[in-house]
Amino acid sequence: MDERYVPREIEAKWQKRWVEQNAFSTAINRQRPEYYVLEMFPYPSGNLHMGHVRNYSIGDVIARFKVMQGYNVLHPMGWDAFGMPAENAAIKHGIHPSAWTWDNIANMRRQQQELGLSYDWDREVATCHPDYYRWTQWLFLLFFQRGLAYKKKAAVNWCNDCNTVLANEQVVDGRCWRCDSVVVKKDLEQWFLKITEYADRLLADLSELKGWPERVKIMQENWIGRSEGAEFSFTIPDLNEKISVYTTRHDTVFGVSYIVLAPEHPLVNRLIAGKAEEPVVRAFVEKVRNMSDISRTSTETVKEGVFTGAYAEHPFTRDKVPIWVANYVLVEYGTGAVMGVPAHDQRDWEFASKYGLEKKIVIQPQGVELSVEQMTGAYSEPGIIINSGEFTGIDSELGKTKIAEWLESKGIGKRRINYRLRDWLVSRQRYWGAPIPILYCEKCGTVPVPKDQLPVMLPENVNFSAGSVSPLATVEEFVNCTCPQCGGKARRETDTMDTFICSSWYYFRYTSPHETTQPIDPDKANYWMPVDQYIGGIEHAILHLLYSRFFTKVLKDAGLINVNEPFKNLLTQGMVIKDGAKMSKSRGNVVSPEDIIARYGADTARMFILFTAPPERDLEWSDQGVEGAYRFLGRLWRIIDHYSAIVKEDASSCNPAALNKEERELRRVLHLTIKKVTEDVGLRFNFNTAISSIMELVNAMYALKEQEVVPQPGLVREVISGLLRLLAPFAPHITEELWSETIAEGSVHKQQWPSFDAAAVQVDEVEIVLQINGKVREKVVVPVGLTAKELEKTALSQEKVQELIAGKEIVKVVCVPKKLVNIVIK
Repeated sequence: MDERYVPREIEAKWQKRWVEQNAFSTAINRQRPEYYVLEMFPYPSGNLHMGHVRNYSIGDVIARFKVMQGYNVLHPMGWDAFGMPAENAAIKHGIHPSAWTWDNIANMRRQQQELGLSYDWDREVATCHPDYYRWTQWLFLLFFQRGLAYKKKAAVNWCNDCNTVLANEQVVDGRCWRCDSVVVKKDLEQWFLKITEYADRLLADLSELKGWPERVKIMQENWIGRSEGAEFSFTIPDLNEKISVYTTRHDTVFGVSYIVLAPEHPLVNRLIAGKAEEPVVRAFVEKVRNMSDISRTSTETVKEGVFTGAYAEHPFTRDKVPIWVANYVLVEYGTGAVMGVPAHDQRDWEFASKYGLEKKIVIQPQGVELSVEQMTGAYSEPGIIINSGEFTGIDSELGKTKIAEWLESKGIGKRRINYRLRDWLVSRQRYWGAPIPILYCEKCGTVPVPKDQLPVMLPENVNFSAGSVSPLATVEEFVNCTCPQCGGKARRETDTMDTFICSSWYYFRYTSPHETTQPIDPDKANYWMPVDQYIGGIEHAILHLLYSRFFTKVLKDAGLINVNEPFKNLLTQGMVIKDGAKMSKSRGNVVSPEDIIARYGADTARMFILFTAPPERDLEWSDQGVEGAYRFLGRLWRIIDHYSAIVKEDASSCNPAALNKEERELRRVLHLTIKKVTEDVGLRFNFNTAISSIMELVNAMYALKEQEVVPQPGLVREVISGLLRLLAPFAPHITEELWSETIAEGSVHKQQWPSFDAAAVQVDEVEIVLQINGKVREKVVVPVGLTAKELEKTALSQEKVQELIAGKEIVKVVCVPKKLVNIVIK
């Protein structure tokens, strides 16, 4: 073998061979346990970044490790290829979104292959390919047929720069998640999916996800936002109307001093008509409409409101209650109206303090009398109900039940379960997405495209400056069509689907990517699913993961699959940061994976990124760390080159009984490393500590060399074989080369994972510390099995110890077997 480690030559050689041999192709094999490892597929932006490298390296280690453990491993890759950046590129550079996307896919696939990732490329999918979005459309029709897809007019989040609707989750601090433009509100007819019908199951089934990070489950739980409360009405005598409110604190209903409506509430216009307050309210409503729902409800947003000039009648007290409009109330959450109880809700306290509204105390702690004048904030804890008519004097928790019963008995209210979760808005006014497969016929109404006519293909020639309508609306040959039911004239839906629909089922398509009669082959999906290990960023905790869980439950209900949850285990890796910040072009701190691979090789890039930090933590980039990883691989190359001749000349097996002291120590380190790496990778994903222990094994090999010990050929073979197999998932190219040069033909990645020999780590002797009055004075090597008395005798017989205790009184001797002897003197 070459004395020099030249990664570029080695890596190109093995990548070519893996492609020629189709080395990572996977098929169903019921004789072996299956394992499905999956990294979240990327948007094809053009180039991989270091976050990608970290994500894919983690998945690749797990996949290769499981293969060597005897699992039948599915490890696919594809492209989340629809979306606004392609359209923006078309406008900016005059290139079609399709050409831009496919060029980027080709480049990123090449980069992934240069990283040595063990993907089954026969299963590659791209969501923009007609063979994929045909089935995305098929699934939309499935939702439609099951009553889970519907269209309605709604005030939606609108990005003027992207010319499209955004889901609430895609608005960050009032700005578009893609282009950072300010988001406004617009009323449009939009398609929705009824994710709210699955709210209870999405919440309850979180308990099944034992392998998910707790914080991700909490984020989903909070987003679903289930609450139990009561709904009842305040009357508006002037309009002969009612305002319904929902509350979880109906024990405080006697403390209501005002009502707040959402600016979009349908009663607002009637309440202010002709009143002096009308101009001020209208200006406020327009201002708030252009805020996102998320920013309106944020604890960071200042709560603002205006008085409508109207009053409602309290259902319990018949008091007049002023009606306000405020920015923190959403028309689609609850009833679009909330009751204000300043004394017992901090938000209401601050709002009432700001606008001089009354504060009524109706709950107080047992044995404590509260007064508004002495309070500095709301009292929101349970207590005893006061100033509340017939409910006065009872515990507030019991009061909730009693007041709910009273509301139901009078027919003016009812107990109700509410959710923060809203139905999923899936319409997008853009070209580069999956067309919604719906037609509109004057005679037949809304008509689904027949499944045998799918896919509804995207036309080639479009105008990308269409404004508030989809660019598809400008293509007459696309819009104008024939109704499949009556044969008359019809027009196509011109909105496309939210790209999160495409990514909500792609992991199923990987199980049968070439299926032509249905989106999923149930037999294959049920063999591979659920995904055993899913890997991706924490930023997808709500959007992608929640939607994927929803899709999976619908597909199960439809009888397409057997699984209830898509991802058994979830690993959310940290970011790669440099100079204390996330890598970005605007900060000028980006490190190109291609540059690193060109200079040091893919194995170095992988080793650095896996060694520097545990996968769930942020990783601080270090040029010195990269150099260190490269130097380690060079040391590995040189030490195996040093011993390779011994292995090639003699293929005998190791005889543990014939090993000398130095050889036994090397073998002990080998098997301790096997145990450590197996546990760190298989149980904890502590790749950094696994690599560290492999480095210690290499150091032990160098120590033997420096002692000028010529070890048994069988031991050398066992150590090199074990070392290369342990390192293979982390550094696949160098281990493949060294395996073929020293051990055997064939791939190291097809070998069995090394097994731990407990007998090899047993030691005959151990070094113990000798202390006098707690201070270390000497160290001595002793047989392992010495009793405390024998240890004491050995310690006292040491020449240095005798010198130090001469003429002193020995008070006591403390012996800790295998560790230390402490002699207490005075």
